[in-house]
Amino acid sequence: MRYLPLVLLALLWEAVARLGIVSAADLPPLSSVIVAWIGMIQNGELLTNGAASLYRAGAGLLLAIAVGGGLGVAMAWWRPVNAILSPIVEAFYPLPKSALIPVTALWLGFGDASKILLIFLGCMIPVTIGAFNGARGCDRALIWSARSMGASRLRVLSDIVLPSALPEMLNGIRTALALSFVLLVSAELIVSREGFGYMIGFLGSAGSYDAMFAVVLTVAFLGFAADRSYQRLMYRMLLWRGA
Repeated sequence: MRYLPLVLLALLWEAVARLGIVSAADLPPLSSVIVAWIGMIQNGELLTNGAASLYRAGAGLLLAIAVGGGLGVAMAWWRPVNAILSPIVEAFYPLPKSALIPVTALWLGFGDASKILLIFLGCMIPVTIGAFNGARGCDRALIWSARSMGASRLRVLSDIVLPSALPEMLNGIRTALALSFVLLVSAELIVSREGFGYMIGFLGSAGSYDAMFAVVLTVAFLGFAADRSYQRLMYRMLLWRGA
């Protein structure tokens, strides 16, 4: 029952296209889209381009998590670091990340590196902000108690601050996960010779709308599956909070 609205939406899509309410040239029937999807799976086209896209998204996101998480905690823990980086983060936060597509392409060309850099830069900000807010909201009484008992700053950081920062940082990573798909497809639409975004643009310009929608739905499904899987991972990682 949970996914009943999606089933109804699929049936409505098929009916609207079959009954001619919307031209099949503009919105192919879902059954035709599924047939096109199966064909691209069989000839390996979707798998090859999908592997390239997922590699770029994964590499950029992992770099963003590692660097952004470290920067966020450092900004909350050391005032000089916060004084230096906070204005940069505040200035970069409202910038539309897709505006960096031509910049990264100019620096690194049309290969994987420019997409990874774009995803890294775009996804790092929500991770940094989440880690910063989590570490900054740490219970000061726990820190003072640990320090009074002789714990070093490094021990306080690892045993108190980092666990306290984890929930907010995980929320930031979830935002970054969704953003990675948006930036990936946007970049591949403009400056790429392979990948999901490239396929969407190429198939659309060639008039193969059933195949184009198949790729769009594939990206949507992968994004949905990644988000659901990540929510389960978050739940497991935060079980200790309810203990």
